[in-house]
Amino acid sequence: MAFSMATRTHKLAQPKANRLSYPDRRSVYWLDELPPERSGPHTKILFLSSLRLSPIWEVSEWALRAVPSKRLCSLAQPRAPAAGWEPERPLLVPLNRATQMAVATARVSQLAQPKQRQVQENSGHKSKPVSMTHLPGRASAHTELLSTPKHEHRGFEGGRSVCWPVSRAARSFVAGERLLELSVPKARKALFEGYDPYVVSRAARSASPSARIQELSLPLPRKCSSKEVMVR
Repeated sequence: MAFSMATRTHKLAQPKANRLSYPDRRSVYWLDELPPERSGPHTKILFLSSLRLSPIWEVSEWALRAVPSKRLCSLAQPRAPAAGWEPERPLLVPLNRATQMAVATARVSQLAQPKQRQVQENSGHKSKPVSMTHLPGRASAHTELLSTPKHEHRGFEGGRSVCWPVSRAARSFVAGERLLELSVPKARKALFEGYDPYVVSRAARSASPSARIQELSLPLPRKCSSKEVMVR
């Protein structure tokens, strides 16, 4: 027992191996030996010829003699369409004889007619309403009043021509001094042009601070030392 304890103590007293003795330690996954040195500046790619598979391979004799089971044959069958499935209908469906010999009623014929809208014929600057065909039935007096278009004003002269003659007074007009002064564009200066930041205005030089401003200009008492207070 004493011999085993001495052996264990002697083993624990040995210093641990220095794993940081290698100067070029580039990875934390190797500790016992240095990585192999590179023979060239680029990484070489090793191709394994055993992993290459040809697109054409021979079928074994056992595969040629294999007999599929019933389950495999059932899975190889294509899936049948669902119950009630019908093929696509053609674009032009033939009409039956009853549809071809059907006679439309008066209401269907009335609904099949396009709506008659009141169209205006432009003749110069005036518009003239065109008579319209009313559908069967009589509208109320209020509806007829609202459906009547508004007439144009008596003084309406229509659209003005793009080119019109200039009067003699406008051509012989002479602009006054005030009009010439207003027609001159406003002169604008560049930013900070003619600006002197060191010029103090006369009002600022003659201004006197109030009691409140003098109070705010003094430092806080807690930031003043006792020596500065005594000097003051």
